[in-house]
Amino acid sequence: MPTRHAIPVADGERVVAVHHAPDGRDGSPGAGADGSPWLVFCHGFLSDKSGSYEGRCERATQEGYHAIRFDFRGCGEADGDFVDQTLSAKVADLRAVLAHFDPDSAVLFGSSFGGKVAFHTAAELAVDSGPGAEVNDVAIEAIATRAPVTYNRTFAEARREVEREGSLTFETGQTIDGRFFEDLADHPFADAVAAVDCPVLVVHGTEDESIDIADSFEAAAALETDVLLEKVQGEGHRFSEAGERRLRTRLFDWLATV
Repeated sequence: MPTRHAIPVADGERVVAVHHAPDGRDGSPGAGADGSPWLVFCHGFLSDKSGSYEGRCERATQEGYHAIRFDFRGCGEADGDFVDQTLSAKVADLRAVLAHFDPDSAVLFGSSFGGKVAFHTAAELAVDSGPGAEVNDVAIEAIATRAPVTYNRTFAEARREVEREGSLTFETGQTIDGRFFEDLADHPFADAVAAVDCPVLVVHGTEDESIDIADSFEAAAALETDVLLEKVQGEGHRFSEAGERRLRTRLFDWLATV
């Protein structure tokens, strides 16, 4: 049965994670000692850990993985206000989740902005765990993404709106302000290119109205590691049920090879 975990992050705030353990395996932190691999899911910008992430985690347990889905601060059940959160904060949230469960290694899966979080977290961990580093963090074995944000230009129109109005409120009621863009500027995709050396999967729909699929082709060409990019004909930023089934099949077929 999935277990719920409230995980301290910073300033007295917590994120909430749900751990799906493989059948018959221990669901407590440190359970990865049983030898099962770990797969951590990062939701998109205006999303949370519910919906498709539950189904993805259930499929992961069938494939023998410990699976984690969680809410970034300002989303879902987590503490904090959305307007206060930045990419740096989301990276800190993911690192806190990894530290809580403490696997030796893990695969990261990120949808949309969750993909950018996965790339930059892996980059930070690679630097922090490098020769001479004082921190011995989890090793990221692979990164899988669906329609990932890579280049900061994805937010160019939103940035201009914030520059004009001081803030931007989305149809969902969530708001961002200048702090988000000040932080984003400190995280160019080039940082991920320089540090990420694990295999990468990118699955992107041809009709994505939010993130240009051309960005994924450019990112795949820039990354200096093994990259599998799958173009899914006719899918938008939100995948159909058929597209979601295809995504899950591709994910676990790919993981079996890497």
